[in-house]
Formats: sequence, C-alpha cells, structure tokens
Amino acid sequence: MPSVKTTESGGPRGLDAGKKIKGRKRHIFTDTGGLLVTVQVHGADVQDRDGVPVVLASVRRTFPRLRHIFADQAYSGPKLAAALKPLGRWSANIVKRPANAHTFEVLPRRWVVERTLAWLNRNRRLAKGFEATLATAQTWLFLASVQLLLRRLTRQ
Repeated sequence: MPSVKTTESGGPRGLDAGKKIKGRKRHIFTDTGGLLVTVQVHGADVQDRDGVPVVLASVRRTFPRLRHIFADQAYSGPKLAAALKPLGRWSANIVKRPANAHTFEVLPRRWVVERTLAWLNRNRRLAKGFEATLATAQTWLFLASVQLLLRRLTRQ
C-alpha cells in the first residue's frame, strides 16, 4: 500500500526501505466498486504482510458475511493464510503481475484499489501526514470517503 510522507510534527512514522519514504503506510480494503470499507494506518516500516491481520480483523467485525478477497502480490505468503484461518471459510485470490510484463499493465481487480487511492488523494489534507495520531490519520481517510459518497449522491 502507499507510503505517505509525514511532517516533522506528524506523529508516529517509520522508514519504508523499498520506496525510501519516511512516513506512514495506509492499508485500505475496498468493495468491488472501489468504495472504502476499512483502513489501517501505521508507520511505513511495517511490511504489507505484517499489516494484513489487523485489516482483516477489522473487516471481519464489520462484514461477517464476507467470504472472498482479492489481494496484491505483496500480501502473498503464509501470513495472509494464517490471518484468514481463524476467520472461517475465507478464501483469497492473489493478483500477480505477469512475469513477461516489462511496462505498466492494468491488473484485474488491482485497478479498483488504485482508483480508490487516486480518489482519496484528491484531498489536500491526505497529501502528507499532518496528524499527530494514527487514529486521526485514519479518520481523515474515512472523511474523504464520505465526501466522495456525498458527491456521488448529489450528482444524481
């Protein structure tokens, strides 16, 4: 998931060694239409595989009837399977990039999450991590999602 730079007074942060960004990482969970279901924010030094159990636990509380998820290749491995096991009959599809792809390629199901991130990043407040707490950063992501829903409702 995307890492976001934080300000000097931006509260908890970590270093994402892959992207060389000192800030926070946002794990989002969307429905098939791209609407935000849940989000978890933590320091960028936490790997994607380590963040998935927290995200799945929050989704389980909110949507107990959910049974199938699509995940990025970064989430593949035993930690995803271990996080799914206590949840019951859940299954996961890992969306992998083709081995012969040398340029950008739209991946099935993956574009839904990327589109949601683009919608959320239209908000100036989310361009950088200004908040002192992770809970506040998470709340701003939910508020941006509510703003998106309100725009859609008023357009009709």
